[in-house]
Amino acid sequence: MDALWGAAPRPPPLGLEPSESPGSTPTATRRLRRPPLPWARFSGWLECVCVVAFDLELGQALELVRSDRMWAADSFTGLLESSSVTASLSLSKLVYPYDSRLTEKEKTSICYLSFPDSYSGCLGDTQFSFRMRQSGGQRDLHSLDDDDGYDRGAPVTLQREAAHLFGYVYFRQVKDSAVKRGYFQKSLVLVSRLPYVNLFRSLLNLIAPEYFEKLVPCLEAVCNEIDQWPPPVPGQTLNLPVMGVVMQVRIPSRVDKLEASPVKQFNQENLLPAPLVLSSVNELDLFRCFQPVLIHIQLLWELMLLGEPLVVMAPSPTISSEMVLALTSCLTPLKFCCDYRPYFTIHDSEFKEYTTRTQAPPNVVLGVTNPFFIKTLQHWPHILRIGELKMSGDLPKQVKMKKLTKLKTLDTKPGLYTSYKTYLHKDKSLIKRLLKGIQRKRPSEAQSALVRRHLLELTQSFIIPLEHYMASLMPLQRAVTPWKTPPQIRPFHQDDFLKSLEHAGPQLTCVLKGDWLGLYRRFFKSPHFDGWYRQRHREMTQKLEALHLEVICEANILTWMKDKSEVEIVDLVLKLREKLIQAQAHRLPVKEETLQRVALYIDTVIGSLPDDLQAVLRHP
Repeated sequence: MDALWGAAPRPPPLGLEPSESPGSTPTATRRLRRPPLPWARFSGWLECVCVVAFDLELGQALELVRSDRMWAADSFTGLLESSSVTASLSLSKLVYPYDSRLTEKEKTSICYLSFPDSYSGCLGDTQFSFRMRQSGGQRDLHSLDDDDGYDRGAPVTLQREAAHLFGYVYFRQVKDSAVKRGYFQKSLVLVSRLPYVNLFRSLLNLIAPEYFEKLVPCLEAVCNEIDQWPPPVPGQTLNLPVMGVVMQVRIPSRVDKLEASPVKQFNQENLLPAPLVLSSVNELDLFRCFQPVLIHIQLLWELMLLGEPLVVMAPSPTISSEMVLALTSCLTPLKFCCDYRPYFTIHDSEFKEYTTRTQAPPNVVLGVTNPFFIKTLQHWPHILRIGELKMSGDLPKQVKMKKLTKLKTLDTKPGLYTSYKTYLHKDKSLIKRLLKGIQRKRPSEAQSALVRRHLLELTQSFIIPLEHYMASLMPLQRAVTPWKTPPQIRPFHQDDFLKSLEHAGPQLTCVLKGDWLGLYRRFFKSPHFDGWYRQRHREMTQKLEALHLEVICEANILTWMKDKSEVEIVDLVLKLREKLIQAQAHRLPVKEETLQRVALYIDTVIGSLPDDLQAVLRHP
């Protein structure tokens, strides 16, 4: 029976403990259908809520943490003057220390990332975002309760992150004579695995001002409301009540048309007051973000596509984080596979890794505000320094291209410091339309739609030839037979792909001229090609497995069994059971009837065996 679907090693089915056998169907089913955890709805949206305060003697201190099962009054501290942090954790009587998900290192990072750099001079209320690496690497995703199928239904750009956390910050700094230093300084931080920058920013706008007035009771009530929210199901429009307001959002789905589609408001008699409708959970105002670099959009898109190291130096964490997030969204619908940090500080645990000169800069986009980085990151190949937006007449002043050798002093003027030469020509018509739109006072939403459509069409024109070539590597459906291993996906040959561009290249859908072949050759060396290829290969492999299951269900197993030995039949049972578990665990695109039929086949085959073998196979 080795010929039956081959004997190639397979990864253990998801959802099984290492000690469990692939044949132990009942245990596997229990793991896949486990009951929801306490606070599961809350953790579907947020990892935790943190309050970070400034203490004159201690520096930034994590004052309060709200995770899915705890309130923690936390005396964790970090000294601003030192990059090394000593921590101590004291919990109130109402919490369970072992339930906290944040490690000490992660708490340290949150403290530093939740306050603007002292050079920023942010007075009043400031909002920004950060993204940080988990100190323990990729964590057990069972805690994410992904049995809800969110990642399977969400676009690849909006799937939950396993090894990183997003932080959404609302920072307030106002004069306060009651405080020894003369200023009230505190941040409310939402920590999540979801890149829903627009949703969480809107949520903070509602709850942060109230929290700063009413403190803990207000925050506890908000967290209880979030725990009543429906889960983020791709494709659904949800009503999310909080503090007397109902936010209405649509969760994007991977089957959506790749165009901006506003949320359609739907009325419910018991929905009062009228909902606050958010046009998107994640999209930024791209035009506002890109105003100082409109003439460089083409170059910046190429840098993002190729995964080039880029530093964004900005006067505030708001500008820094929005620019980084806008840049990394340029590749939609392609997933941004490199690292990126919307706001990065000298206290970050990766500071030495990113600033060393003993090796080439990593593939990361950094957003920084501290002028110290000008000197520290001078060896990086691409540096975008932007200031507060300035106007030249009625048009936004554009940063100029400059040589890296000019980036020497701490008072360096805004500019794009790089020696990169674009492969494609600049789209002058887009720039003219945007500039004319400014003069005609076209709404920012319309301007953003123009930018987003241009970037989407550009990325699609680049990716479609790759998708077509990849599809040609898929075995024909008639080559999938029930009693043999599914045929392999043919290998990706770069030279063959490049030859195909003559008749099926991006010139068919994009008016831009330039060295497309050169751009593809360099793209093949980038993390984005590797990420795209792995994703597509995984999807195609799952489709082959699903086709194989369907073909098996159409075959006559009883006829096949007539001349087979007991050993071969037992092997068939084990392999069918393994395929069934994998189909459930990997969520293969298989109809439920097909899975039920495979389970029926297993029972039929077992029933044909002697009683002793039946007992062993039914109760492994």
